[in-house]
Amino acid sequence: MRTTLDLPDILFREVKTRAVQKGMTLKDLLAQYIQAGMNAPASAEPLAPRIPVPLPYFRKTEGPVIPPRTNAELYAILDEEDIANYHRVMSQSPPKI
Repeated sequence: MRTTLDLPDILFREVKTRAVQKGMTLKDLLAQYIQAGMNAPASAEPLAPRIPVPLPYFRKTEGPVIPPRTNAELYAILDEEDIANYHRVMSQSPPKI
């Protein structure tokens, strides 16, 4: 069966290197790792809940407190800039050839 995995570049390079070192294909090595993980005994001790780290507040010198922005807010700002740039480029006349 085929599937797609999104792996961080560093992890992919490490796994690919190990596959080459062992003389295996990446597919076979990943299947071996997954099988080993599934055969491992379940942890008797539950994982402690993760406590989120508070985000720092930044303020300009002698200015108001600027609250942290969520990823969704940051993506919305970037999307607005992309749309504005797109409209700016599209409103320019085409280059003369």
